[in-house]
Amino acid sequence: MKYRPEIDGLRALAVLPVILFHAGFELFSGGFVGVDVFFVISGYLITSLLVEDIENKRFSILHFYERRARRILPALFLVMLVCIPFAWMWMLPDQMKNFSQSLVAVSLFASNILFWKESGYFEADAIEKPLLHTWSLAVEEQYYVLFPIFLILAWRFGKNRVFWMIVVMAAISLLLSEWGWRNKATANFYLAPTRAWELFAGSIAAFIVQKQGVQKNNLLALVGFVAIIFSIFIYDETTPFPSVYALVPVIGVVLLVLYADEETLTAKLLSTKGLVGIGLISYSAYLWHQPLFAFARVRLVDNPSPLLMATLSITSIALAFLSWRFVESPFRKKNKIGKKSIFILSTFGILSALSIGVIGHLQNGFEKRLDYTAIDLVGMESGEPNLTELLGCKEKDVTNLKSIFCIVNESKERPNIAIFGDSHADVIAMALHNVGESFVVSSLGGCVPLINVDVILGNNDRDVCRSLTLEQLDFVKNNPSIKEIILVGRWSLYTSGNYDSDMKAYFLTNSGNSEKSQETSRKVFSAELRSTIEAYQNIGLKVSVLLQVPQQQFHPVKAIKMTYLTGNEETQTLLQTSLAKHLELQSFNRSIIEELKESNLQFGIINLDDYFCDDLVCRMLNDKTVLYRDNSHLSLKGAHFISPYLANFLHQ
Repeated sequence: MKYRPEIDGLRALAVLPVILFHAGFELFSGGFVGVDVFFVISGYLITSLLVEDIENKRFSILHFYERRARRILPALFLVMLVCIPFAWMWMLPDQMKNFSQSLVAVSLFASNILFWKESGYFEADAIEKPLLHTWSLAVEEQYYVLFPIFLILAWRFGKNRVFWMIVVMAAISLLLSEWGWRNKATANFYLAPTRAWELFAGSIAAFIVQKQGVQKNNLLALVGFVAIIFSIFIYDETTPFPSVYALVPVIGVVLLVLYADEETLTAKLLSTKGLVGIGLISYSAYLWHQPLFAFARVRLVDNPSPLLMATLSITSIALAFLSWRFVESPFRKKNKIGKKSIFILSTFGILSALSIGVIGHLQNGFEKRLDYTAIDLVGMESGEPNLTELLGCKEKDVTNLKSIFCIVNESKERPNIAIFGDSHADVIAMALHNVGESFVVSSLGGCVPLINVDVILGNNDRDVCRSLTLEQLDFVKNNPSIKEIILVGRWSLYTSGNYDSDMKAYFLTNSGNSEKSQETSRKVFSAELRSTIEAYQNIGLKVSVLLQVPQQQFHPVKAIKMTYLTGNEETQTLLQTSLAKHLELQSFNRSIIEELKESNLQFGIINLDDYFCDDLVCRMLNDKTVLYRDNSHLSLKGAHFISPYLANFLHQ
């Protein structure tokens, strides 16, 4: 098979955007398509080699697997080996357990299946997994196992029929991915059946090139190049993938493979020394970048700075050169490392990784490395009990919003208090439940109790929220025993985002016509909080608005374990948030609430800051008691902690 330097240049075009995307540079919002580019290249190269060997009657399945082992395993095992001590030093037990499981999965060429079961690719926890990127290697390895067997068995029907079999399988796989992103998005992303068409696209290109050679067509080659660049800069995490959208970069690669003859301008660009050099080390670069980024995020208290991520991106290239020079290249040379040696070393590497992974899993991430037993985390690591059940309420059913209303501590007299809000209302309900108050609670995660307001969380329209708030208004109209209502919501999420100011949730008055922006969200909050308070007051209710409890910057379990893991006094800051930061995050919504209060709109304000904050910080612990179950919701003990204040407030 003739060497094509532009293919190595294409590898560089694939790996650099992937690295920069994972580094968090928003300019490369579609950098993940680099993986799809790799898939097409792999399909093209492997099919070309296999067809050539079959036609020349020198095909050997053992020889094929030997070549794949030489190409893939040495650098992979090196990266896994280097990851282990850093995981031991810096990872929490649950992280270490997940890492151990990934060692097993990578060794069995099944990490895509593991990560499919664990989480979505774009979720927050995923970026802290050092071996997350090996899912794509697993897809390729599964292809390497099955495709040669298919090819040798199908060859008896003739080369032309084999070609059309591959075309049909590619079409089926593409259709499956179209169904998959709509119905099983995470499985669609990770699993081989919905990715196979990208590899088959390379296989199809290989058959065509073998038949008619690489054609010279400057226009089509340039179109292919532009298609890849377009997807890198225009696509983002909201783009369904894989799907027909993936056809853009995939067809782009196919056009380059078919028409980027060495005389075309595009081939000359891709064949420049710098791009070819990066292409040669692209496999190692891909292996190194994710562990560097993941461990930086695991180790640092705050998110890594752009400068650090840029430095780590460059470091991944430097490490890639070293591992290519001293690991990849030597292992590919049969005169230095024989067939027997490569299989022995591969077996040893697989068994070693399997052993460490299994032990790490069985020992719960080597949890005895640190002792945080002084802190009561009972129930928190596996998740606290369902508050709805503890309150004695039925399971919430969004198809029947009336089922969401629940009377707690029901007595002979009808309750005269109602608590309406999002998931934070459940905590307030639990606080009142602890002191024996009888009340009605209606709460649904993500549904802030503003009447006639649409809520958007991430990419999801919470259509049910508008209907629920109207049901809540009707409920108090039809239940005259209700005299007082408490409105509970995570207001700042929709007006200010989080501590990093990243807006992912919005209020809209009409999701079809309103602009999704912080400015619009703030205007809606200002206007509709007034309207909501007035609506309840107009039917004779006393209204109180709960100011948010201080939002912490970190999950309590992570904060506590990280503090004990490092033994570093600086990590004590994980267990608290500065009062200044808390007040800054809440400043907008609190200013609006205060303005409404000063405008002769009579309502109560419940402020719990004094229970959590001193003059400098707001803590997540009271002595050794954990008051939070995540960074914003109080725990059961936290609810008990505020019970006396709420009881006194209601009986004033």
